Amino acid sequence: MSGDTLTIFSEFLGTMILVLLGDGVCAAVNLKKSKAEAAGWVAIALGWGAAVTIAVYVSGFMGPAHLNPAVTVGMAMIGNVEWSLVLPFIIAQVAGGIVGAVLVWLTYLPHFKETEDQGFILGTFATGPAIRNNISNVMTETIGTFVLVFALMMFGQNTFTDGLNPLVVGVLILSIGLSLGGSTGYAINPARDLGPRIAHQILPIANKGNSEWDYSWIPVVGPILGAVLAALLYMVIL
Repeated sequence: MSGDTLTIFSEFLGTMILVLLGDGVCAAVNLKKSKAEAAGWVAIALGWGAAVTIAVYVSGFMGPAHLNPAVTVGMAMIGNVEWSLVLPFIIAQVAGGIVGAVLVWLTYLPHFKETEDQGFILGTFATGPAIRNNISNVMTETIGTFVLVFALMMFGQNTFTDGLNPLVVGVLILSIGLSLGGSTGYAINPARDLGPRIAHQILPIANKGNSEWDYSWIPVVGPILGAVLAALLYMVIL
């Protein structure tokens, strides 16, 4: 593959792994007769932190391993990635999210048939608020993504032992999930929510309900706002 093609593919592959493992822990906790059924929020936060770590290790040697349109936009604003790559990255990330979600569905296929709660089924794929309030929900996603993107930018000002960076990023995701994730399920990543939500819409999932597209704009707009604010602060500081 050419340089740009390999880099774009790395965003697809990394996001696919991210969603497969991240939504996989959501499936394990949410779906009936799973061995991890009702393991709770701590298991989900730990699972997502580990998912990000593994996804970055898998894809990071081929590209920047953004795996998140908000991160891509923020990094483009500070000059860490060319603007010409932003749209291809985002398309690859969303496509990876769709494929990762399909793989989760295949992995837990019998468990969807055993699960009647439509909210748990949708929650396996996409995020949703504990309390629906559009303004509050957007603020939560904005704040969480601001922390994510600003921390990633500041990590670049530090020197880590070779190979340690993905672990630190995983701890960052774990921290955001435990501290800020209880309100909206901390999408903090448009591709992580939009890709699996598309999969939920198109797949013949047993006991499937509404894909809640009326909420879907919040995990897109909030993270982008958070990334823009993070980039602006970074540019002011440095």
